[in-house]
Amino acid sequence: QVRLVESGGGLVQPGGSLRLSCVASGFTFSTYTMRWYRQAPGNERELVAAIPSAGGSTTYADSVKGRFAISRDNAKNMVYLQMNSLTPEDTAVYYCRVNVRGIFYWGQGTQVTVSS
Repeated sequence: QVRLVESGGGLVQPGGSLRLSCVASGFTFSTYTMRWYRQAPGNERELVAAIPSAGGSTTYADSVKGRFAISRDNAKNMVYLQMNSLTPEDTAVYYCRVNVRGIFYWGQGTQVTVSS
């Protein structure tokens, strides 16, 4: 079955960096767009970044443009989110997501906390 597992979260100081990873299984990873979402306490889940199946044209939320970078390695079934210049407003649980034949699959999430 489809499975997504995120990792790489943690506690980081403002201005720091983290790299999140998501390993996928149970579907043909290389043929699907992958997305990162985040959800802060009291907020709705929001789209952070997306990358199409072959890479290339990525999209970002305005709040992370120029600071975050999404990438993927289709040989390893991995999608990454490089996060730089982190601020406390980036504190959230980060999830990867895929839509396989009309069904949305989510990982369990990884907590990112930006605090001094």
